[in-house]
Amino acid sequence: MILLAGVTVAAIAILAYRWRELGFEWQEFKDTFRMVHWIWIFGSVVLALSTYFGRALRWRVLIRGVKPEAGLWNLTSATVIGFTALVLFGRAGEFVRPYLIAVKERLPFSSQAAAWLIERIYDLLAAVLLFGFALSHVQAASVTVGPNLGWVLRVGGYAAGAIGLAALAILVLFSRYARTMEDRLLDALAFLPESSLGRARQFTGAFREGMESTGRRDSVYLISAYSVLEWTLIALCYVCLFRAFPATAEFRLTEVLVFIGFAAFGAVVQIPGVGGGIQVVSVVVLTELFGLGLAESSGIALMLWLITFMAVLPIGLLLAFHEGVNWHRLRTIKGEVNL
Repeated sequence: MILLAGVTVAAIAILAYRWRELGFEWQEFKDTFRMVHWIWIFGSVVLALSTYFGRALRWRVLIRGVKPEAGLWNLTSATVIGFTALVLFGRAGEFVRPYLIAVKERLPFSSQAAAWLIERIYDLLAAVLLFGFALSHVQAASVTVGPNLGWVLRVGGYAAGAIGLAALAILVLFSRYARTMEDRLLDALAFLPESSLGRARQFTGAFREGMESTGRRDSVYLISAYSVLEWTLIALCYVCLFRAFPATAEFRLTEVLVFIGFAAFGAVVQIPGVGGGIQVVSVVVLTELFGLGLAESSGIALMLWLITFMAVLPIGLLLAFHEGVNWHRLRTIKGEVNL
């Protein structure tokens, strides 16, 4: 997290420097929206909203060991309301979704917190693999970089990919030998101070519980398949978004995936009501790597934020109102679990 925060700060510094160096053309910013093809924006919104249903499908597999027939509508509505809480509260809203699912499906909160932890690991794994792809394929995209920088990016991409594959192997091993793997990890961390080791036990215990709650050994493969589906929908959402703007309409799939690889890390840091560093990273990537103007890059980043972050808000608020959700109660959920 410290590394990601550092990257975000560096991106903000670059953006601030570019802003002062080039100025900001407000007319060009407004013209960016005048030339938008709104049918592509509509498709992007539909795909963005469909990802919440994909997440509900994946969550049903995550908890089928403790609830074989979980209600898909309950999972979907809790997912939408949970991401609405994320918009409103930032990271403080992370545990709203597992809390609502626990209440709706009458399950222990701890089991749903464990399922959330496994889901986060899968998404972070996907982000690492995409970031590795972005680094290793940046020269294959419409990006101009020097040979030395290109070599560094390529090596970094392969390293990130190797880390991602190693993490996937750990997930597979945990799905088969959860308790044995937990014991091995704790033995390897025995040199840590007792306070740090206690936190490690808590984390690995929640991780093991989440892996065991999937029920069957083949669950890890099914969860991986749903994760691929989830990120495919996200990629198609970005494809539609870029098709909507003349400046990016000719982006090939490689360019889109390179952009997603960088943007995925910016999405990790969330600010209540604002979102993540994804807006800043998006502008920096579009200007520094793809050579777009600062104003049009800002317009595209703004639309990206509206579609991928804010579009769920009205639907989530309506569902929360219909179900009588107590927002003040939800805001304090994170204090009940310490992962």
